[in-house]
Amino acid sequence: MRNMLKTRAGRDRLFAALYGTFLVLAVAFILLEAFVIPSAVIAAEEETVSPGLPEGEMNENIFTEEPAWTDHSYTDSRICIQIRQMRIEDTDIWIADVYLRDPACLRTALAGGSFGRNLEDYPSVMAEENDAILAINGDYYGFRATGYVMRGGQLYRESRGDLSYYDDLVIYENGHLENVDERTRSARELADRGAREIFSFGPGLVEEGEVCVTPEDEVDRAQEMNPRTAIGEAADSTDQILHYYMVVSDGRTDRSPGFTLLELAELMKDLGCRTAYNLDGGGSSTMWFRGEVLNNPTTFGKEFGERSISDILYIGL
Repeated sequence: MRNMLKTRAGRDRLFAALYGTFLVLAVAFILLEAFVIPSAVIAAEEETVSPGLPEGEMNENIFTEEPAWTDHSYTDSRICIQIRQMRIEDTDIWIADVYLRDPACLRTALAGGSFGRNLEDYPSVMAEENDAILAINGDYYGFRATGYVMRGGQLYRESRGDLSYYDDLVIYENGHLENVDERTRSARELADRGAREIFSFGPGLVEEGEVCVTPEDEVDRAQEMNPRTAIGEAADSTDQILHYYMVVSDGRTDRSPGFTLLELAELMKDLGCRTAYNLDGGGSSTMWFRGEVLNNPTTFGKEFGERSISDILYIGL
């Protein structure tokens, strides 16, 4: 009987120890779930901006001999496109990572195929008419009577702009981008230096890898927060493989207020651009990919749909 009582007492002590251990582990798990695990999940869900391919992987292997595509990518022997949709600063944004073996694949198109202030069409129509793969809106040159305009090597307008800044984007025959000041270089001079495209909206956002706008900078006749369109050339772009970022954001809605010019410039810098330029925004901001408008173009945030504009910048064969 005495041995039985000792055995029962030993079992009771063992059970109490095991139960106590269980309670400690349970409390620890609850605390982890409440304070540690959710933080890890949130951190994993936060979207961060990073370059498209890891350093050292931009080589011939990113291209494919035969065309291949998904809902947000396209590759062939000369073109590689990867598109990401993200939310940054509470705004929906689309980032197209573009690699080209051939600079001629970066092209422009005019509404109706002709230059003229009264010629306009939807970006999707211009993209489809020119067999584009990816397209964004251009500088809406027809909205202004001044500012350099060159498309496809043809100089259409060489009068200096009358906005509060004079930044132009030049795309040279070799595919490299440069921000230029109309007050220091004439359109003819740029043409002689090998310019193929000149856009005159602006301003320039990034130069030599550094942001070149201030919190006070803003486009004429614009609100502070807007839908935006920008193009940039990445720092790892070479003569053999050109690397661009085409960026379009929503804006002017409760879901997506948009970006300031400074926020857009900081984004382009974070992506790794050495040169970046602000194209027409607001209701013009449009990204089109393989038959579909990806973003939500709107002028006032009430009616949604494409705006008729003068021109597009696109990737095509």
